Amino acid sequence: MKIRENNYIEELYLHNEKALIYVIDNYGGLLKSIISKHLFAIPDKTEECLNDVLLSIWENISSFDKNKNSFKNWIAAIARYQAIDYLRKYQKELPQVDIDDVSISKEDVMLEHLLDREISEEMEFLLSCLNEKDRCLFWKIYVEEKTMDEVCQESGMKKSVIYNRLSRGKQRIRKHCLNEKEA
Repeated sequence: MKIRENNYIEELYLHNEKALIYVIDNYGGLLKSIISKHLFAIPDKTEECLNDVLLSIWENISSFDKNKNSFKNWIAAIARYQAIDYLRKYQKELPQVDIDDVSISKEDVMLEHLLDREISEEMEFLLSCLNEKDRCLFWKIYVEEKTMDEVCQESGMKKSVIYNRLSRGKQRIRKHCLNEKEA
């Protein structure tokens, strides 16, 4: 039987190995990226964890309920929790670094300065399509991370007005970025 999008779950229920191969081909990248995200500190355990995730999918397919969740979300959750379990299991093997032993070189400081400048330039570009008042609101909310109450008190505006200005500003920024991308 040919395994396709419309029958691979049923075939997994029947423990058809071709269905598992279909899952690997179509969802392997997703699973590996989820696992890698959590196991970045122990990359040598990624493949082993991926194998355990596939085994869990194979053994626990009977607990999948398509009415509760999509298959993609279900396997993503399995991958996430398996990776977290691996982190707990191998946490003792992770190298520990004493903060007092870490030194910062001039190159690191220069790189940090360059990154800060680049981020600042990018921020200025993003906010350039906004008027001064909206730019100030965006800066306070998203860069300085002030609370809405603090911004309301400082600006004298109601929350609803600020939310509207932020919403319209986001739309302008999206439009501005799309226009730049197309140009």
